[in-house]
Amino acid sequence: MIVISNPTLIKNEISTINLLFENGMDLFHIRKPDFSVAKMKAFLFEIKSDYRQNLVLHSHHQLAVEFGIRRIHFTEKKRNETSEESLKKWKENRFTLCTSIHKMADFEKLSDVFDYAFFGPVFESISKTNYISDIDFEKELKQRNNTKTALIAVGGITFERIKIALKYDFDDVALLGTIWNSNNPIENYKLCQQIVLSY
Repeated sequence: MIVISNPTLIKNEISTINLLFENGMDLFHIRKPDFSVAKMKAFLFEIKSDYRQNLVLHSHHQLAVEFGIRRIHFTEKKRNETSEESLKKWKENRFTLCTSIHKMADFEKLSDVFDYAFFGPVFESISKTNYISDIDFEKELKQRNNTKTALIAVGGITFERIKIALKYDFDDVALLGTIWNSNNPIENYKLCQQIVLSY
């Protein structure tokens, strides 16, 4: 199970991130599209260094080496702008690569350098108003042939919906709004974690 950061800074964010790690969070995606390099550095310095191997950078990939981060995410736009040769160089340097897709056809064409891909919004978004897909995900995933890249459900994932997403044949789920739009992020995380582990 993956947790994605809120796109903007929020109150008690760093302490929540560190607490999530203490409660078993495997991977934390840092998606802060408006952060400058300096802001991103300051943010990374605040997260306990023990957890850096569990961080995934969505931007300012050049900071990965400096901070000992071995995982980077390519947005759909960035992926389309990056040559296969450049992607392979990251892979040769033992980085885990991931990306986002919005159509199953794009997933089927993905380079096998990508270890996993986010696909969604599977359900109505918690963090974005009126953000919902018209895709029938259950039907879409039945057409899946790409087994080299894991497929992660994103968008509107709550503890009530995790089993539905996994029944659709997603390999895993990613949480965002259920953590950051909650007054009890740690309790919500634990609840989701129990469901994933029991599935």
